[in-house]
Formats: sequence, C-alpha cells, structure tokens
Amino acid sequence: MSLTKIISELQSANIWSDPKKLKRGAYLSSAGEVNQKVYWVEQGTLHFYLLKDGEEQSIRFAYPGNVVSVLDSYISAKPSVYYLQALREVQYRECSKSAFDAFLKDSDLIELWNLSLHQLILEMMEREQDLLEKSPALRLQRVMERSPRLFQEVPFKYIASYLRMSPETLSRLLNS
Repeated sequence: MSLTKIISELQSANIWSDPKKLKRGAYLSSAGEVNQKVYWVEQGTLHFYLLKDGEEQSIRFAYPGNVVSVLDSYISAKPSVYYLQALREVQYRECSKSAFDAFLKDSDLIELWNLSLHQLILEMMEREQDLLEKSPALRLQRVMERSPRLFQEVPFKYIASYLRMSPETLSRLLNS
C-alpha cells in the first residue's frame, strides 16, 4: 500500500472534525503550546517555522491532501518550538492524538503509518543535507528537483527562508 493509499484511508476514517477554516496569516499552533492533534489539510498551505534570533526560519510546508502534526509536541506532549501558520486561507480537519492512535491500532494501517514516518525521517535527512550544502545554487537545485510543488504553492520569501538565503539571492538564482 502506498502513502497515497494510507492518506486516502485516513481521510475516509470517521475520526476527523467537521471542516474548519483558518484565515491567511492566522496560527493553527504557536511555539510554547502543547499540540497533540493531527491535521488533514483540505485547501490552502500551512507554514511550519521557528524563530531563531528573532527571525523566521521556515522548516516545512503542508499542502492540500497532507496529513500533518506538530511532531515535536505530538510525540513528547511538551510545548513545541514551532509555529504553524496559514500562508493562505486553509480549510482543514483535525483529530486528537488519542482518536488517531486508537484508529491506527484498530486498523491494519499501523505498519504502513510507520513506513510513512520512516519516509518523513528520510525527507528530513535530505533537508539536513540541503542545509549543509554551501552553494545556494546547489541548495536550490536539490529542492527544485525534490519538491517542485513548493514553487507552485509557497511565496518566494518563505522559500528563501527555507533555503537559508535572502529573497534577493533566490530571485537572482531563479532568473539566471
């Protein structure tokens, strides 16, 4: 079963809230909060970031069809260091950790969910490799090859933050 099939099974499960809306710029979760929910993004784009020396550092993005959580808090039950903000109006559904865990336990999806978590870990390791790349052009190339959707869904200033470069450098690289 593929990740797409897992997401499809999760979305059809009777564990989700009714659809909720989050206005552009509003926060679904903020640093310092304990957040043990799982979110299914139906429309819009979410931006995961943290503040480092008063500056936003983009970490991840979530698009329609994604199932996401504020993973550090979800796992540890401690306050998160991350903010989860709507880049444009978002329609989403949510589920509590207890309902999500019970659903996984009672279904045949637990093993497949673990495989999807392994995939997430691999993606995070690729991101770490990107950030260790000294050349901004090579960082951009790696991300363009791996995540073309990013450039369709996310404003350039957030992509620049994600790539750890200035918006001007990103613009220059994209125009060269």
